[in-house]
Amino acid sequence: MRFTRPIQLARIQALAAALSLAAIAAHAQTPIQVLDASTLHPPAGARVAIVEFADLQCPACAAANPTLKAAVAQYKIPWVRHDFLIPYHNWSRIAAINARWFDLKSKSIGDDYRDQVFAAQASIYNPDSLNQFTLKFAQSHGITLPFAIDPQGKFANDINADIALGTRLGIKSTPTIFIVTAGSKGAPYTQVLKPAQDLYTTIDRAIADTKAH
Repeated sequence: MRFTRPIQLARIQALAAALSLAAIAAHAQTPIQVLDASTLHPPAGARVAIVEFADLQCPACAAANPTLKAAVAQYKIPWVRHDFLIPYHNWSRIAAINARWFDLKSKSIGDDYRDQVFAAQASIYNPDSLNQFTLKFAQSHGITLPFAIDPQGKFANDINADIALGTRLGIKSTPTIFIVTAGSKGAPYTQVLKPAQDLYTTIDRAIADTKAH
């Protein structure tokens, strides 16, 4: 009998995750009305880039992540990752802060942490299980975690700035993904509503539109 409550809890969490995935996926199919496109451009020196607003606890973001990662590896284009937190998620802010701390070790380690959080998302239920996951991740990279990850609140402020940026753009759900261009004869940005189906073709079109003639 002592296992009843954990089993019930696991079932409730699984159901909540499934409902969350369905709701977010459906919401993500609707294109947003971009309110301020001034920041939708590639980093300096790049003609095409992926800009993503995501939440590390978002199941739809986890589903899209392998496709985004593979596209970046194939096309060798920048991937600008912004945090846009879902208010009711109970550990995504902590994970986002952790990722930014790992960024200080190296951007590749920070991105690897994000990728692995997405991959293990179904087994991370709360801040405690996230902490256990993060400790194992740090140990696998030979990194010792400090007692406090963000004692001055700098990473939290940076995350809040990302959320404010997304709000100014008109973003309301995650993942919100754009292919952005510089010097394009086509659209300066395109929202990718279905990454698995449309990401590669959208990048191909953006690259063709930015080629010098």
